[in-house]
Amino acid sequence: MAPTFPWRLVTVDIDGTLTRGHGWQEVARAFDRLPAFEETNRRFFARQIDEDTHLGNLLRIASGHTVSEVEAVLERTPKLAGIAEGIRRLHELGARAALLTHNPNYVVDWYQRTFGFDDSESVTSQPVEGGRIGLPVDVRADKPGGLRALLVRTGIPAPAVVHVGDGWSDAEVFRLVGAGVALNTPYPEVARIADLALVTQDFRDVVAGISELQPRA
Repeated sequence: MAPTFPWRLVTVDIDGTLTRGHGWQEVARAFDRLPAFEETNRRFFARQIDEDTHLGNLLRIASGHTVSEVEAVLERTPKLAGIAEGIRRLHELGARAALLTHNPNYVVDWYQRTFGFDDSESVTSQPVEGGRIGLPVDVRADKPGGLRALLVRTGIPAPAVVHVGDGWSDAEVFRLVGAGVALNTPYPEVARIADLALVTQDFRDVVAGISELQPRA
């Protein structure tokens, strides 16, 4: 008899996880703001600015543009293969899938609608009026807080959750849930913290890997 699938919720990061590269780099390139993207990246990785400031700088790249313009960029952004198929497989196994990301709602809504994610937690501090994106306000990069909100809303206990991501904020979440999957991470320490480290360009491989994972004792 096959073992019971232990996971009730799979949470997934977007940039560098579902995308092949950073999604905001593609937005910056499309809107002729690539120098702004490169500068905030440089300052963040040099530890000259904190993550909240860095995230606010990224969100400003889209300010003044329409949601439709951003969605056109999202459509052509290089992404993993098999995302929708992987989500369907998770549903077959009895699990829900949610996006857990620092992206704003207009980005998360597109991914949720396009690939069939059941839920999401994201940055809500960038207003959209009449389809046009405003300036970010009171930005807080807080994936643990987003996780807590998801758990309260779904009633799913943390040990029944597996998180998939590539960065340091994802590693924070790995410690709070039943297991963590480091996907295509450039950071060796993030891979070491994870229960499973994968390098693949197909999300179906991630689902197959999750199927072999058991919650930590």
